[in-house]
Amino acid sequence: MSKDLVFHTTAISASMRAQVKGQRPAVIWLTGLSGAGKSTIANALEQALVGKGRHTFLLDGDNLRMGLCKDLGFADADRVENIRRVAEVSKLLVDAGLIVITAFISPFHRDRAMARDVIGTEEFIEVFVDTSLAECERRDPKGLYSKARAGQIKNFTGIDSAYEKPVAPDITINTIDEPLAISIERVLDYLDKRSGQ
Repeated sequence: MSKDLVFHTTAISASMRAQVKGQRPAVIWLTGLSGAGKSTIANALEQALVGKGRHTFLLDGDNLRMGLCKDLGFADADRVENIRRVAEVSKLLVDAGLIVITAFISPFHRDRAMARDVIGTEEFIEVFVDTSLAECERRDPKGLYSKARAGQIKNFTGIDSAYEKPVAPDITINTIDEPLAISIERVLDYLDKRSGQ
């Protein structure tokens, strides 16, 4: 970073933006294997929040890889940079007063810890979508596991690239045993208790 850069402080603060929106900003960081159900949960959660009059923004892994992160591959270094960019964008959206929902595999402890540091511990809510590899492979909604097993995709999480399960997530969702509606209600309850509403 250049030594000539100086952070410009604006007249409107993050807390003022949140106050105008009448909500406590947060990043709900969904992590789990491909096919675990992250995008399904993220979409349903955003709908529920908007239905309650909340101001939201959803960042989906595939969508960002088609734009902001289209120059990145799936090697470990690229995955680190992908999550760094997502964390920085999430931080900007939190400063705008929004409740941000992210749906990213984000397989490594260190990267999720980095995201928490960038965003801020008070705003970061880690949600582990705990779906077994066997179930994700059974679902295989995009046919990616089949391609990975056939050697057509390299560095695929769960096959030839590791997924490090969160040690102490704020919320764990089991998509096999728990209906989607119940999972969403649990996240909404967590947000309400956190905001004192």
